[in-house]
Amino acid sequence: MKLNIKFELPQRAIVLVHLFSGIFLSGMIANFNLLYAQPLITAPAIPEPEMFSRIAEKKLAFGKSMMVATANSYASQAAYAILKKGGNATDAAIAASVMLTLTEPNATGIGGGGFLVHFDAKRKKIQAYDGRETAPALAYPDRFLSASGEVMRFEDAMTSGRAVGTPGLLKMLEMVHQTHGKLPWKQILLPTIQQSQQGFIVSDRLHILIQKDPYLKNNPESRKYFYDQQGLAFEVGTLIKNPELAKVLNEVAEHGANAFYTGWIARDIERAVQKNAHPGDLTIKDLSSYKAKERPILCHTYRIWNICGMPPPSSGTLAILQMLGILESFPMTDYPANTWQGIHLFSEAGRLAFADRDEYIADPDFVVPPIKGMLDSTYIQKRRDQINWNKSLQKALPGQPEGTLAQYSSDSLSEAAGTSHISVIDSWGNAVSLTNTIEAQFGSRIMVDGFLLNNQLTDFSLTPMVDGKLVANRVEPNKRPRSSMAPLLVFDQYGNLVMNVGSAGGSGIINYLAKTLVAVMDWNMNIQDAISLPNFGSRNKETELEQMGSWDSVVGSLKEKSHMIKYFDAPSGLHGLYIINGGQRYLLN
Repeated sequence: MKLNIKFELPQRAIVLVHLFSGIFLSGMIANFNLLYAQPLITAPAIPEPEMFSRIAEKKLAFGKSMMVATANSYASQAAYAILKKGGNATDAAIAASVMLTLTEPNATGIGGGGFLVHFDAKRKKIQAYDGRETAPALAYPDRFLSASGEVMRFEDAMTSGRAVGTPGLLKMLEMVHQTHGKLPWKQILLPTIQQSQQGFIVSDRLHILIQKDPYLKNNPESRKYFYDQQGLAFEVGTLIKNPELAKVLNEVAEHGANAFYTGWIARDIERAVQKNAHPGDLTIKDLSSYKAKERPILCHTYRIWNICGMPPPSSGTLAILQMLGILESFPMTDYPANTWQGIHLFSEAGRLAFADRDEYIADPDFVVPPIKGMLDSTYIQKRRDQINWNKSLQKALPGQPEGTLAQYSSDSLSEAAGTSHISVIDSWGNAVSLTNTIEAQFGSRIMVDGFLLNNQLTDFSLTPMVDGKLVANRVEPNKRPRSSMAPLLVFDQYGNLVMNVGSAGGSGIINYLAKTLVAVMDWNMNIQDAISLPNFGSRNKETELEQMGSWDSVVGSLKEKSHMIKYFDAPSGLHGLYIINGGQRYLLN
């Protein structure tokens, strides 16, 4: 059945997330009922260095006219206030994203970047926006190598000035606002300006993350902001004010995003990066020349649904679509998550998708990704045929999709999980799915003018060549590092928006979101149960099972099929909105 949506196609849900994530829900969306869900949250191990705090369970919630899901109550309140003042989904998402700079500094902020997917309900049009950071003009492939050719320790690389890319978030948010926003730009930034001046309360989770982080004290500005005079992390309930951030945002509110990328703010960023103990080479010229981009939306069907998200430089949507394509011919309803068959199929699909991701995906302005070939039904069938019911692939090899222009060496780097997701639907039915990040927990730990700078360049391969072949995702001047972020919008066979979902979690985002989609679409779970379902899957390494799950009934069978089992604390940061009843009016009692 032809979908009633204008899809502009290219040819055709920490680190972690926040244990007491903020939710603010209201009313009915146009004529739809919405469900909100948030996950159980835990923490990953290096190289996804989000600290563990604890697990929090979330309950299914309902709304009628509009809905916001963020990882922090201040951000949710800011977004909701904008919606109540007549703002739309774009305005609300921007308000929440900017607020997270202040209240969730461990995960995101204006010193980082992000991806945004927008649905215009009136025009039935979906658009994708790229605010990914770029490497400085002076960045070259040997950036993270010593004079002898040795690779820097990941921990040293990510906390150095060399790791800081040109921030893209504000440029992207302004671009989207100019196209889709309703309220004035200044009004949208005002909640964070005021909150920065009034102060915010340190949460239990933020206190734990500050206390446990081994690198944050090394930067003088970060030490002064996050710790008391004795060097102790500010206690839960402490009021922290940030007048420096308020000053920056006032400048941006008055003069637009260019105020961040030129003038005194840009000079301060350049100085902070170049005066670091391990200096980087980011310059004012890099900042002033940065451009956010609109990318062609990437959509593909799974059974009766159409799933839309970011194309490269994100690998997230493409890998998820490959996984679902592989799983589509299997009767997944017969193999739920509590069966070895379900985990086996899902993990093998993940291995195959990650093998292709690691081989082919990078910034499309530098490396042409074979997107059409990777999603071609004949190619997907060839990948599917490699799944053996009796034995795990353990380590899948990349395929040869049509459209491959060059041979590269695989790069299995798992980016750190410092990220946050925002889902919004407004009373007109417009939707924004936005994932933003400063990469690792507290980014580079370099603080300037009240915000932290990213360490996004460690999302590139730290070595440019393996076994005599170039790595597609190597460092190059002005290049954007590969990402796994995957803000998604899902539509039914009639073109109705049914789901708005995304996640934090580094490269684990791919499995977290694929699991959630399969749970809703095949296992008939509501959005909350799907998100709360313990995470599992493979990133073409071990078969990962979330620590908090009950796996006793399946582990023996998986091991018999040669699965190497790894228990992990999943850094999932899933947020989801779901519209009930296919857009038909459905009122709560």
